[in-house]
Formats: sequence, structure tokens, C-alpha cells
Amino acid sequence: MSSSILRVGLLTAALAGSIGAARGQVQERVYPPAAPVGADSAADRQTFANPSVLGMGPSKGLIVRYERMPRFGVSSSAQVQGLSDFSTEATKNARLSIKGYIPAWNRPHLKVIVGLSYEREEFKFEKLPTSYELYDNIENKGLKSTAAQIAIIRPVDEVHWYLARVKGELSGDYTSDQLTKSDYSRFSAEAIYGWKRSPNFSWGVGFQYGYTFGRLSIYPAVVYNRTFNRRWGIEALAPARITLRYNANESSIFYAGYTVDGYNYIVKLNRAPLTRKNADGSPDLSKAALSTLELRETEVKFRLRWERELLSFLWLGAEAGYRYNYAFDAFDRTNADREKIIDSQLNGAPYASLELFITPPRKLLEKSGVRR
Repeated sequence: MSSSILRVGLLTAALAGSIGAARGQVQERVYPPAAPVGADSAADRQTFANPSVLGMGPSKGLIVRYERMPRFGVSSSAQVQGLSDFSTEATKNARLSIKGYIPAWNRPHLKVIVGLSYEREEFKFEKLPTSYELYDNIENKGLKSTAAQIAIIRPVDEVHWYLARVKGELSGDYTSDQLTKSDYSRFSAEAIYGWKRSPNFSWGVGFQYGYTFGRLSIYPAVVYNRTFNRRWGIEALAPARITLRYNANESSIFYAGYTVDGYNYIVKLNRAPLTRKNADGSPDLSKAALSTLELRETEVKFRLRWERELLSFLWLGAEAGYRYNYAFDAFDRTNADREKIIDSQLNGAPYASLELFITPPRKLLEKSGVRR
């Protein structure tokens, strides 16, 4: 997510340049240092730092992505009395995502980007119904995430910069008549303080607060963007993502690396509420019956990616790799103990995705002084 926000900086610079070339001359391809917007003050003439480096891919204004995995095994182990273990195969696991980023404010010393997104994940299992609480309740059901976020990039001077992002989303299997913010709302944030050492090297340290590792947590984050020569570079937001970049030419870029993705859904139990039991099989009256579960999904993807310019404003992204599932667990979100109810494991599997994204047209960038 942060990578998309960082790259939107190009879009803000390009739009500003198209409004008035005299008010925006940009020196780099992506996230260039802000150029003078007037000659009225020393601040207007100052060059400001930013997180990007030469050679990074084009900024993304609108993104449509579809991802699919083939058949793979699934197994679950009950963590409470009254449930059984179960295993089956998933015949489908697919994700559709649509994201858009809008430059709301673009000045040399401050850039504000607003993002909107919709994501949907679906599962199908063989031998339906499975007669298992978790699988039957996510079978062919849209696990959705609808989100809005705002990112602020604050260059301080020629070397130092800040980046902050806050995001609110609704995540789960909600429908329009079931939706309540208290049930499905989620919040995440991040803040980075960085240094721009040269046009080819920018790095920063900070924290991320969110669901990247399945449950809500705070963890350190390191941004490391570096271009070594005209072909090779690295882009990282560690520990969540590290990517090696190869620029074949200005219209074709290859990537290799890994990414950690976390998803957190509220799943409504359509059948009778789930009641935990004592060792003797009697209902555990000390715990409220569960009508919903919190599904925490964490996966590591080892990926190869290719981005190719189709038109001056339209790019294709093709990606393939291997998905290792770290967790696919259901938790009690009704009782105070937040106990794990079901521990599941999705077998590793290959995956592939296709993506189309819109970028500022080449002529618009050239008019603004941006080198592609």
C-alpha cells in the first residue's frame, strides 16, 4: 500500500505542471524534488527532499487487479471443546481489487493524497456443504474490504522528509442490510521519517500499525529506496516488503522479491450460534455463544513481476509466484478473552495476477519536465 502512495507523488507533480509550467518544473522521474513555484520568497526557490529515487516505476492513479490460485489443500484444528478437526480442498481462491489515488494538494513543501479502494476475496470448497462452521460460512461469499485513506508527504528541506498515512476500512462479509460500523470497522496508520541522500538513494525509519501480520499490532518499518545504476535498484518497506528492480527500458520494468500480506475479516455465522462446550460435552455457560468470528489471514508471497507500458497512460502488470500461508485462523470476538477457536492451514500454492493501471500520459509528464 505504501508503495502505491509513494508513487502517486509523480501524478501530483505532473498535474501541477500541466496547470502551469511556470509553477512546477520537476527534475526526477518519480517523486522528484519539488521545484520552484514562484520567485516571491526563498522558500519558493528551495529544493525539497522526498522518498523516491530515479528509476522507480510510474505512479498509479487507478488500479484494477485480479489474482487467482489453483486448487490446494486446507486443514483445520479445533482449539475449543465442541468442535472437530476437518480437512478438504479449496477449488477456488480469488481476489479482485480496485484502487484509486487522487492528489488533493500539491505544493513543494506539502503533498496530500487521498486513496479509495475496494477489495473482494472469495473461496470455494469441494464436497459442499462441508458441515464445518468456518468453511460453510465463507464458501462463495465475498470477504470485502472497503477503505479510504489519506497520505501526507512533508518534505522539510533538501535532505529530510516525513510521510504519514491513516486508513479506515470496513472489512468482512457484510451486506448492505447487515452493515454496522462497530462490527466491521478497522483502522491502520504509519509514520516514517526519512533522509534523501542523493537522487538515487532515499531511506527512512518509523512504524506501521495495522493488520499486515493478521492481528492488529505495531511494528517497526524501514524504507530503503536505492538505484545502483541505470538498470538495477531496490525498493523496500521492511519487514513487509523487499523488491529488487530491473529497468529493461523506459517502458518495461521487472521486479523480484517477497511481500507479507495480512487480512482481517469479520465473518457472520449464518447457522445457529456457535456454543463452546465443557470437557463433559455440556454447554459452557461462562462464555457467550458466538454469532460472528474474526478471521485472521497472513501470507508470504515470493513473486516475479513485470510492468509494461501499453499506451502513454496505460500500463499492464503481470505477476506470478508462490504463496506460503502463515495463518488462517478464526478467533472469538464476542468474549473478552478473544480466544482462538479454529487453527487452519492453507497449503502453499502458486498464484498469478493481472493488473491494469492508469498513469499520467507521457506527453503530460514531458510538458511538466518529468523524465520517464
